[in-house]
Amino acid sequence: MATRAEGGTGAEILINVPPQETRVAVVENGVLQEILIERAGKRGLVGNIYKGRVCRVLPGMEAAFVDIGLERAAFLHVSDIHSEVSLDANLPANGEPRALAITELVREGQELVVQVIKDPIGTKGARLTTHITLPSRFLVFLANSEVAGVSVKIDCERERQRLKETVNAFRAEFGGGYIVRTAAEGAEAAALRADMEFLQRLWNSIRERIAQTSGIAALYEDLPLVLRVLRDFVGDSVEKVRIDSRETCQRMLEFADKFVPEMVPRLEHYPGERPIFELYGIEDEVQRGMSKNVPLKSGGYLVVDQTEAMATIDVNTGAYVGHRNLEETIFKTNLEAAAAIARQLRLRNLGGIIILDFIDMVSEEHRQAVLKALEKHLEKDRAKSHISQVSPLGLVEMTRKRTRESLEQILCEPCPLCDGRGSIKTAETVCYEIFRELLRESRQYSPRQFMVLAAPEVVDAMLDQESNSVAQLEAFIGLPIKFQAEALYTREQYDVVLM
Repeated sequence: MATRAEGGTGAEILINVPPQETRVAVVENGVLQEILIERAGKRGLVGNIYKGRVCRVLPGMEAAFVDIGLERAAFLHVSDIHSEVSLDANLPANGEPRALAITELVREGQELVVQVIKDPIGTKGARLTTHITLPSRFLVFLANSEVAGVSVKIDCERERQRLKETVNAFRAEFGGGYIVRTAAEGAEAAALRADMEFLQRLWNSIRERIAQTSGIAALYEDLPLVLRVLRDFVGDSVEKVRIDSRETCQRMLEFADKFVPEMVPRLEHYPGERPIFELYGIEDEVQRGMSKNVPLKSGGYLVVDQTEAMATIDVNTGAYVGHRNLEETIFKTNLEAAAAIARQLRLRNLGGIIILDFIDMVSEEHRQAVLKALEKHLEKDRAKSHISQVSPLGLVEMTRKRTRESLEQILCEPCPLCDGRGSIKTAETVCYEIFRELLRESRQYSPRQFMVLAAPEVVDAMLDQESNSVAQLEAFIGLPIKFQAEALYTREQYDVVLM
């Protein structure tokens, strides 16, 4: 990968804007850490607000399906429903709250204002909430709350108290609840008030649309990816944002000048003829991000498998033999793997349940050191994660919040040859399948002969390694068998024709 431009040790954000697609690469110390892709025909839905209609209530799942105008109905769990939408006006509002059943909160045909909190992934529809939130540069507005909170990533207790007091002082004027974002650390009171004023204006405009809209409709769409970058990613650690589109750069400059003025001097148009992603080696890194094996510098490697239920990452020493003893070799490999795993989780955007199979370590001190290293490397990850202790089987179980599709799900689809299995049958296996089919057909029908159409390598196997088997089958069924190679057939594809 190309070396990062001089000027510090922070991060750079590279934005590639080819037709119909926007790609954002987060590069830290010259190494790609995260890649975001948004396509014109398939924009992400997280943050969008809709007026939807409940199309099905499932008491057994404590959930409902809501039609918001998408291809598949979206999923709304009882825990994501604000009690204000309760169907029973006489339910107790004070005292000890009780858990309400889904049937007490919504009914089929009811219209709801909902927000997408998770994009449709695979065969699953989007996930919704009725707890509406609106983010700005420094704050997140909570429409159905009156609380004021501060991001846990702001460590200084004095600064946390200052921010909370400032927000509470302005809440009397604006109302609503707010969460102070990490980017607000050190922000002046005037900047926080400006954000609150902006969020109130935005929420009032959404409420007007809610009142004026009947039926299923989109009420609010979140910012496009290039502007979300300025709102969500950019901070003091970002040195440069390079954009290879002059038009997009100008659009970002106008947005930054209005909402993030400190970022204006860091925005830069990249005019070079060589593609910006190629210059920084991003294209190669993206390709490697879809590979099953991830090499480590020491000679070891990771094996990454992504399934419907979970993702698994296996650590292997590979060619690394170490210099001292086996335990030290394993420990060093696992430490290197911890850093690589944290990067792969961000790069591939793996989410849900993740099982990490580090190489077994005898020393409890080494196990704890590896876990601490993993936690440290995950600190820069914007997605929330939780890591458990090492299990009796030597596995580390963890979860990582999943709000959008993984890199593989965005860029790939199941292989049509193997139907997503990751392997295909051998030519020998297909030959034996054909033998069974011929035997079955000969007993059901009375043909004069058979014609088998198959891939060239299967036909070659039939006429070479399996020629004796073919002769024995012909003698057994009393019928000749002809073979015809079809260049367009896949290995597992064949037809048996009765003649």
